[in-house]
Amino acid sequence: MNITTRISTHFEESAQLQQACAELLSPAIAKAAEHLVATFLDERKVLVCGNGGSAALAQHFAAYMLHRFDLDRPGLATISLSSDNATLTAIANDMQFEQVFAKQVQALGQENDVLLVMSIGGNSLNILNAVKTAHDRNMLVIALTGGDGGDLLELLHEGDIHIGVPHENAARVQEIYLLILHALCDAIDSLLLGVE
Repeated sequence: MNITTRISTHFEESAQLQQACAELLSPAIAKAAEHLVATFLDERKVLVCGNGGSAALAQHFAAYMLHRFDLDRPGLATISLSSDNATLTAIANDMQFEQVFAKQVQALGQENDVLLVMSIGGNSLNILNAVKTAHDRNMLVIALTGGDGGDLLELLHEGDIHIGVPHENAARVQEIYLLILHALCDAIDSLLLGVE
């Protein structure tokens, strides 16, 4: 296989997975958007986190919420727990890396806030600990996973929302995560602003 064909294959695989996920994931994405809008209207906040590429996506989503997506609107209270290097390294150095998100959820999260997590395998200890802490604080959890959802699925409570991308390849899953986050942003704007 030459390099051009190999590159083309990436586009084809991504497009096929996007098409498969459109019908599969849209109801859960809509439900998540409705919960997020209710959270913002109740003057609560959203905490969002992930590792690696998902950490970058957490920042991306928070930026759209705090500023704007496609339409001008007031900022929506969203904090990326992956953004503050001083906090992340202080917690990791003094405690354990497994606590970098849970410690922030404990300090910043309040009852009826939302924790949005992204974990491709669903087994990252820092994500699992963040979910446990969010539940201790009576927060709703929205979980984006890949593959079979891993251990994270076992932690979800009734009322939590799972958006599972049925694929094992990390790059393909994160491509869908980006589309999910953009769909969430658009749905939130539509619900808040009455956009058709």
